[in-house]
Amino acid sequence: MNTEQQQKAAQASEENNETTYGADVTEEAGQDAAAADQAAETSEPQGAVQLELEQLRKQADENQQRFLRAQADFDNFRRRTAKEKEEFAKYASLKLIEQLLPVVDNFERALAVSKDNKDHEALTKGVEMIFRQLDQVLASEGLKPMESVGTPFNPEFHQAIMQVESDEHEEGIVVEEVQKGYLLKDKVLRPAMVKVSS
Repeated sequence: MNTEQQQKAAQASEENNETTYGADVTEEAGQDAAAADQAAETSEPQGAVQLELEQLRKQADENQQRFLRAQADFDNFRRRTAKEKEEFAKYASLKLIEQLLPVVDNFERALAVSKDNKDHEALTKGVEMIFRQLDQVLASEGLKPMESVGTPFNPEFHQAIMQVESDEHEEGIVVEEVQKGYLLKDKVLRPAMVKVSS
């Protein structure tokens, strides 16, 4: 190979290297731009994710505060209800006792008068009036006596203490009431103690 040919080959090789180097530089620049675009694209979703994460944290804190307030309100309600229930049980008989106080007053007056006065008939009338007053108070609270004599024996309402022979009643009929039974509204407060025909 002569010198001229060598120079041409060297020049062609140099041009080829420049083209390759230029292509490499262009390719690197393209890769850098793509990486920058990808980083920008990646940073946009990361920013959105961070923003959404902050909003969710804020919402979780608000829900936690709401829960704590609701829990405190419920605890206060439970304590208040327990206290009211306790007070109600403690003073449940308040109304009845207020109604019975005039009866007690009348008994005291009757006893005071009976000491000074020996009029037994007046005392008996006074006690009868007080009894009627007491009966009215109890009736207003729903207490009523049972009517047992002449009715069939019922173990829910009667307590049999004796069986007696009876010509005028058939078997299983209450013939005598030894102790009166009472109903409070529709519930048996005390069964009647009775004698039943056999």
